[in-house]
Amino acid sequence: MENLIELRGVGKRYGALAALHDVSVTLGAGRIVGLLGHNGAGKSTLIKLVLGLIRPSSGALEVLGQAPWAAQGLRQQIGYLPESVAFYRNLTGCEVIDYFAALKRAPRAQGRELLERVGLKDAARRRVGTYSKGMRQRLGVAQALLGSPRLVILDEPTTGLDPQATRELYAIVDELRGAGRGVLISSHLLAELEPHIDGALILNQGRLLACGALSELRERAGLPSVTRVRLRPGTDARAFADRFGGTDDGGSVSIAMPAANKVERMQQLLATQSVADIELEEPTLARLYDWLAAGATPAPRRLS
Repeated sequence: MENLIELRGVGKRYGALAALHDVSVTLGAGRIVGLLGHNGAGKSTLIKLVLGLIRPSSGALEVLGQAPWAAQGLRQQIGYLPESVAFYRNLTGCEVIDYFAALKRAPRAQGRELLERVGLKDAARRRVGTYSKGMRQRLGVAQALLGSPRLVILDEPTTGLDPQATRELYAIVDELRGAGRGVLISSHLLAELEPHIDGALILNQGRLLACGALSELRERAGLPSVTRVRLRPGTDARAFADRFGGTDDGGSVSIAMPAANKVERMQQLLATQSVADIELEEPTLARLYDWLAAGATPAPRRLS
């Protein structure tokens, strides 16, 4: 599979400050990858490196097979939505998208199609200064998709979006995956992001904590699943919790189940007459992130 982004021992320093330390990672095409980390973890520095806005202090970096700061025409193949999107307030939505279409050498007709795709068809002739924050974010998404880029980088893309607009955004992201594009999404909203990504690239204090498919990270972590058991009326929840090593939540019991004996424990629960319903919750992305940030060793460095 083609590599869209490849970093080999990349470091970036700003004077005495080391923003990235020896980061090696490869991202393949047709994947949606979450770029995760706390503020100051190095996410913005990595994005700037990929965009060619800055150069690494050490190591080697290729984007679409080229050095991003030197390649001709490379930026036309990359779509980018910054965290804080800003446009000239006196321009209309159409004028903004036409301007970026000219920069990307994309057809103006594609800009109109994208405005409709992000729900701005009826507001296209209005000045951007009259747009809400969510509308400006939609406009930013539209400009990022101009030119059918092979790689799309979205930095906190759902900022200001309502739930419906957020669903529509991720529908577009899913379409990009289906078209074989690569998408890198930086977000702090892990629960919102988790259902839509194939893998995660996690940074902490400029160091790579993990890079891999979510299934691989879950298997490596070995974190227990959590089973929530709703009990039949009249059941002593505290006694039931003590029997199965769980926690009484008041009418229901939460039980941690390690992967090694999950099936056996489930069979034991189902054999009782006290269980009314069972809900199994696999380790979430947030739990994986917390586990890694607590000091786990780095994971594989390829997302393919």
